[in-house]
Amino acid sequence: MAKRLKNTSGQFGTTPVFMASICTILGAILFLRFGYAVGHVGFIGALGIILLGHAVTIPTALAVAEIATNKKVEGGGDYYVISRSFGLNIGAAIGIALYLSQAISIAFYIIAFAESFAPFGAHLNETYQLGAIGHLLESKKVIGLGAMSFLTALMLTKGANIGVKALYAVAAILFLSLGMFFMGESQISLSDVSFVSSIENSDNFFYVFTIIFPAFTGISAGLGLSGDLKDPKKSIPRGTLIATIVGALIYVMVALKLVTSTSLENLANNQLVMSDIAIWGPIIPIGLACAAISSALGSIMVAPRTLQALGKDQIFPSKKFDAWIAKGREQDNEPINGSIITCIIAYFFIYVGDINFVAQIISMFFMVTYGAICLISFLEHFSGDPSYRPTFKSKWYISLLGAILSVWLMFKMNTSYAVLSILFMTAFYYYISKSSGDKREIVSLFRDVLVQFARQLQIFLQKGEAIERSTTHWRPFVVSISSSIERPNAFNMTKWIAYKYGFGTYIHYIKGYLSKQNFQEGKQVQKQLLIENKASNVYVDTLISPSYTSALAQVVQLSSISGKENNLILLEYCEDELESFEDVISNFNLLQATGYDVAILRSSNTKADNKEEIHIWISSRDYENSNMMILLGYMIHGHPDWKNAEIKVFSIYTNDEEFDIYRDRMFNFIETGRLPISPRNLHMVPQKEGESVKTIINKNSKNSDLTIIGFRNELVKKQKLDIFEGYNKLGNVLFVNSIKEKDIE
Repeated sequence: MAKRLKNTSGQFGTTPVFMASICTILGAILFLRFGYAVGHVGFIGALGIILLGHAVTIPTALAVAEIATNKKVEGGGDYYVISRSFGLNIGAAIGIALYLSQAISIAFYIIAFAESFAPFGAHLNETYQLGAIGHLLESKKVIGLGAMSFLTALMLTKGANIGVKALYAVAAILFLSLGMFFMGESQISLSDVSFVSSIENSDNFFYVFTIIFPAFTGISAGLGLSGDLKDPKKSIPRGTLIATIVGALIYVMVALKLVTSTSLENLANNQLVMSDIAIWGPIIPIGLACAAISSALGSIMVAPRTLQALGKDQIFPSKKFDAWIAKGREQDNEPINGSIITCIIAYFFIYVGDINFVAQIISMFFMVTYGAICLISFLEHFSGDPSYRPTFKSKWYISLLGAILSVWLMFKMNTSYAVLSILFMTAFYYYISKSSGDKREIVSLFRDVLVQFARQLQIFLQKGEAIERSTTHWRPFVVSISSSIERPNAFNMTKWIAYKYGFGTYIHYIKGYLSKQNFQEGKQVQKQLLIENKASNVYVDTLISPSYTSALAQVVQLSSISGKENNLILLEYCEDELESFEDVISNFNLLQATGYDVAILRSSNTKADNKEEIHIWISSRDYENSNMMILLGYMIHGHPDWKNAEIKVFSIYTNDEEFDIYRDRMFNFIETGRLPISPRNLHMVPQKEGESVKTIINKNSKNSDLTIIGFRNELVKKQKLDIFEGYNKLGNVLFVNSIKEKDIE
């Protein structure tokens, strides 16, 4: 859907990026509101604002430099970087907020210009008695609307070329103004200087920060020229980073000069206090006017290009509107239509006229953008995307710091605006995700990060497994194999065992040779199982093999995706399909040779499965299996499907003497906590003369929903199928064979 953002005349180098950035950083706020900040929060507080602001902008500048050296940065600046990294949907949601902040910032700078021009207009009226015209020259709103009209005409007729040329002259005046300011003499003695004090009844620190923060957003001014640069990958990182560092140093120097030159009360109340300090006062209003106009020029060059990029990506509901704002002037692709809309928005906020209100809005939207850029950079460090190969690379923890600070500062600045900003972008994102054909989502980037994290975790676990294997803290890494999709018993048992304490892999076995038809059937079965078991934490796969023996041989050699080796294999058969069970028994030696614990589930088709009782049968002749059986019973009981079930542990004794030994041993396990059951769950069952063990189990567990019974491998060799038969009155039965005794700690 998205068209490539293409500019036919990229012509600028690094210097315009630096100029656009530094002229915005050293702009209207420095001359007009920074004295107010020093007065209200003191010198130390002003340093805190500078440090906190740059703790957001420097990580963002580094992230911008990183992303710009990876992707082909074209027209659209910040929006292009975000949308091509995060995907069109989330990029468009942030892009529209970014565009509004850029458009509204034009009004902010024009209002600042009006503040600087109003005293000059009053001087002209007083000197020449201009009457009605003189009163208009004193009106900040009229001055602002007039200046905006001049800029509008300039951009619609000359475009970005005149804007870039003007940056050089403005930068020269700015540095001249600052030079004369630093040469000015102090109005107070050094003994009266306080670096820690502020005025009484001062404004809140974060409110002051909100007013000042737009000064630090100069990095966007340079990035917005991306479509007009010869080599964005080179120009954006250099120009942006140099401007950010130079700007931060100048702000610290200005704060020091202000606090050592006049009183805090004068700083807080006199908007043009720098004019009183400078060696030639008029240079400050001149510098302020130039700074405001240059910043407005920077924003009015950038905002229409962001809107043009949004139109090229067909973001808005009307395709005609998208095409109209995407259209550029034929000879140089200048976004004339985007400039018209941008100027209309700026006119509205100039008419509102409240500079603090406008500052809060643009601070909020810029903060959202910077947070998103830092988050992109952070996630890309861990995504392992082979297409992400920037020649300049920031540190992941720097990007993470920028992202966290951006979100935190949004809510500290103004909670209501922060919530509204998030709701606005969420609503727009929802609309875009429904109408856009772009399927790249923020979820994809997070998924890549999780894949890399899982890969590292698997390697770590595998190395740990190779060094030390312990049965003290045994947990099941179970792999099950079944050929029946209609009977979910094997899958469910895997799910129950692996729910909390281990990891489960379910293999659906398809008998036959690998072919296109069998392969497609396997994928279809896998998809069906995943859909039907969305809430399950079992890994699902399929296996095509010509025989059950070869399938088992492949399964036991599979590496667990958990990073730990599989240690328990689960096989399943139905009570009325004994012929299939013969395959299981005939391959029992294969399973024993691999060192797997074995669990064989006999599914019942006749008894209802109410999941109310789990019976575990242990014996002195089968003590190696006992602990594993109890562990499995409690693991299964931990699944929500069995939350109302009761566990009963049975032990058979043949005479009274054995009963005392059994009772003392089992109660000792309970008292020491090695057996996590209560005494009432332990049932000692006597074996009468001539009565078989199977008869006792059938009699006592006929109402059980799951019965767990141990079996020994030497008996399988002797008795074969007979060892598993004779439990006709039971429901589902889980036969368990443990290679080693599992300690219960």
